[in-house]
Amino acid sequence: MTFDWREAFTRLPDIAWAEDETLLRPVSISTLGNLKRFLDLVHIKYTLLRPFVELDAYPLVSPDELMPSFEATLYEFYKLPGFSLIAFDRPLHYFLEPFQFDILHCVEDAIELSSGPASPFEPAIIKQNQSTFLSRLPKPIQDQFKKEFADNRVTDVNIYPKTLPYILHMDRGHVMSKNNSGDFYLSGIYASFPSHLDSELKQFGLKIGKFKRDDSLLYELNRNFVYQFLMELYGFPIAAERRTSAALFARQLNRKQENFLIRVLGQSDRTITTISANPENRKSPLVEKTALVAMQKIGQDKLQALEREGFLISKSPPAAILRVFYRQHRYDPTNIRRDRALSATHQEFIHPLTGRTKNAASFIKDSTLLYLALNDIVKGEYFGRIKYKRNEIVENTDSHEKKLKFLYAWLKKHQRRIIGYSDEFYDKVAKVLDNYLFAKENYYQFQEHNELYQEVWKQYSFIRQARKVKQLEDIRQKRFKGRKINYLEMLERIAAVLKDLKFEIVVQFESLLEHALATCNETLNDSYLLRRYIKASPDDLSAYGREIRKKYKQLQDLRDDFSALQN
Repeated sequence: MTFDWREAFTRLPDIAWAEDETLLRPVSISTLGNLKRFLDLVHIKYTLLRPFVELDAYPLVSPDELMPSFEATLYEFYKLPGFSLIAFDRPLHYFLEPFQFDILHCVEDAIELSSGPASPFEPAIIKQNQSTFLSRLPKPIQDQFKKEFADNRVTDVNIYPKTLPYILHMDRGHVMSKNNSGDFYLSGIYASFPSHLDSELKQFGLKIGKFKRDDSLLYELNRNFVYQFLMELYGFPIAAERRTSAALFARQLNRKQENFLIRVLGQSDRTITTISANPENRKSPLVEKTALVAMQKIGQDKLQALEREGFLISKSPPAAILRVFYRQHRYDPTNIRRDRALSATHQEFIHPLTGRTKNAASFIKDSTLLYLALNDIVKGEYFGRIKYKRNEIVENTDSHEKKLKFLYAWLKKHQRRIIGYSDEFYDKVAKVLDNYLFAKENYYQFQEHNELYQEVWKQYSFIRQARKVKQLEDIRQKRFKGRKINYLEMLERIAAVLKDLKFEIVVQFESLLEHALATCNETLNDSYLLRRYIKASPDDLSAYGREIRKKYKQLQDLRDDFSALQN
C-alpha cells in the first residue's frame, strides 16, 4: 500500500497540520536553521510525497543521479512541481536588493507601528498582497485563490503550505526574509535571480588557468569544462535557467558574506537542492539534495530494515526519502581527478512520519551497487535509462549497441570513483569489463559497432591509465597501500608504475602524460633527495644512499622516455 501523503510528518511534537493545509498551532520562526527545517517538511510533503502518491507513475530518482558529476536530463516532467526560493536572514531593502521581485508587505510590521492592537492599514495591506499574488497567477485559478484567501495574510509562514500550490504555478522564484520583529515571512514573489553567467564563467576560467584573455581558441576548447565545473560546485549540471541563476546568485551572495538560503526543485531532476551560507567556511556554501529515491538495488536485508523502521514510503516500487550533503573542492590541476568539483560527505534517510533521520552510510557511493549495475549492463539485464553523449536517451540494454552506450555513459559517470576506489573494487570491475569487451563470441557484433566499441575502449583505457597516475601521486607522498614508505621504496615503486604505464599507452592521453611527467619531475626535484643523496659526495654515501642514487638515475631515464612520447 502506498504512503498517504497527508500523513507526512504528522508525528512531530511541535508541528500539527490542519485539513486545509495550514498549521493548527502558530509557529514563529526567527532563525535560518529553524526556517530550513520548516521548509524541509513542507517541501518534502507537498512537492515530493504528494505528486508521488497522486501521479500514476512518479519518476523516482536513481541513486546515480545524486552522485557527482551531475548529468542534465533530456526529460522535463511537466506534471511535477518546480520552484525556486531565496531566504535572507535579515529584513529586505527593496531598492537596494540586487534582484527583481514583486514585494509583499508584512502586516505585523504595520501593527507594530500603530498605537493600538491592530493597524488601520491592515485590510489595505492584506488586499494589496492578494492583488500582487493574483497578478502573477494563471486566470483559471484566480477565483479559487480569492475564495481561499479572502481574509488570510498570504505572507504568514503558518499558511505557507496553503500558498505553496499557487506559488508552484509561477515561473519565477519566491522570497522570504525577516520582519521588524525578527520573524520570517513571505516577502516577495515572481523573483528573477541574476546570474551574470558570461562574466562569472569567464572570470572563473581565468582564475583556474583554463582561459587566457583574448584567446578564443582556448576559450572554445575549455568552455564546457569550466561551465560544468562551476555549476557542479553548487550542485547542478549545465541546466535550465532556474538552476543556473540559483547557482550563480548563491555564488554572488556568498562573496558578499550574506546569510542566505537558496532552494530549487527542478521538474527534470525531481530533486530539492539547497545552497546556504556556511558559517564555518565563508568561501564554500553548504550544498545538499533531497529526493525520493528508488531502492530496488539496496539488498533485501537493508530493505527490510528500512521497512521495519518505517522509512519506506512504498514497497512497490520500494522508495525512500534520501538527503545527501556535499563538500566543494577547489580546482586542482595537479590532481588526476581535477574535474571533481563536489563530493558527497554524508547521507541520511528521512522518516516520512516523524521526520527523524537515519544514517544512510555510503548508500549512493556503495561500491556493491555500482558493481551490480555494471554486471546487469553487460548481461543485458539493466532496466533504466541513460543519456548518451548529451542528446540521446537509451532505455535498456537488450542489444550490444545499447550495452556499449550504457557502458560508455557508466564509465564516464563513475570514472572518478573507479580511479579512486580500492584495488579490490577495481579488480572486480576490470574483470567484468575484460570478460565482455574481449569475449571472442562478441567479436563480430563489436565489428558492426566499431566506432562505439572504440569509444568504450578509450574510456576504459583512460581509467586504467589514470589509476596508475593516481598511484604515482600517492607514492610521491611516500604512501603505498596505507603505509609510509622510505625514499628508496618511493623511487622503486614510481619506476615500476611508470614501466607499467608505458606499456598501457596504446591510446595516448595528453593530460595523463602531463600528470605522470609532472609527478616524476616533482620527485626528481625533491630538495631533500637532491641535497642528501644526489649532490652529495659518493664517499659520504652509505650502501642505502648509493642504491637511492642508482634508482634515481633509472627514474631519470624513464622520465626521458616519457618525454619522448609527448613529441
